[in-house]
Amino acid sequence: MRLTSRLTTLSLIVALSSLLSACSSQPEINPEEFAGQVSDSFRTDIKSNGLKLFTYRAILTMESPQSQALPHEVRSNQKKRSRSNKRYQGPDLSVWTAQIEHGLQQTIKMNGYCRDGYIELYRSIQADRGTIRGECNDGADEADLAKFDS
Repeated sequence: MRLTSRLTTLSLIVALSSLLSACSSQPEINPEEFAGQVSDSFRTDIKSNGLKLFTYRAILTMESPQSQALPHEVRSNQKKRSRSNKRYQGPDLSVWTAQIEHGLQQTIKMNGYCRDGYIELYRSIQADRGTIRGECNDGADEADLAKFDS
């Protein structure tokens, strides 16, 4: 009886551990996967009180393959799904979202705009574009004004 109880407990712990690790893991990104296919921009906005804001935009610039459905085909397929009581889940944007986040982190790391991190104020991720707006945790100093204020 004790052995069965221990095995059940051990099985439960292993199952929960694997479930938690699967839920908490970020999608694996490969920056090479999007090489030459993304155009991004980083706009800074330093306010008179030293508040540092930014807007990061990434756009997928590759040509869409002919195999992709046209918008009217997508709508038609959605109507068919709704009639068959299947719920439309939409595209999986997890890899694209991770790529946008990676691009923002690398941009901030290279230009040194937010030295102490940032707070995300707004996020919009779509299949072919993404925008993240944020506020730096640090205020602007003279070097920031000289480098970023235009």
